[in-house]
Amino acid sequence: MDRHGFVSKIHRKKPPLKPMPRHIQRSNAGKSMIRSRVEHVFADQKSQTGLFVRTVGITRATMRIGLANIVYNMRRFLFLERLNASA
Repeated sequence: MDRHGFVSKIHRKKPPLKPMPRHIQRSNAGKSMIRSRVEHVFADQKSQTGLFVRTVGITRATMRIGLANIVYNMRRFLFLERLNASA
C-alpha cells in the first residue's frame, strides 16, 4: 500500500496486556469520525432501498442509486435548515 501511496483506514487494536498508545488512540478517533458519517449515509440508503436495487441493467441501477443520493442530500439539507432556523 505504501508503495502505491495508499494509507490504511483500518483501526488498530490495543496491544495485549498494555495500554493503548496515545498516537494510536488519536488515529483511531479520526478514523471513527469519518466512518460514523459514512455509515449513517449507507444505513439511510439501505433503509430506503431495502438493501436491494431491483432493476434491469447497470444504467437503471446507477440512476436509482443516484436519485437515492439526491433524496438523501435534500432531506439532510432540510434538516440542517430547520436546525439553523430554530437556533
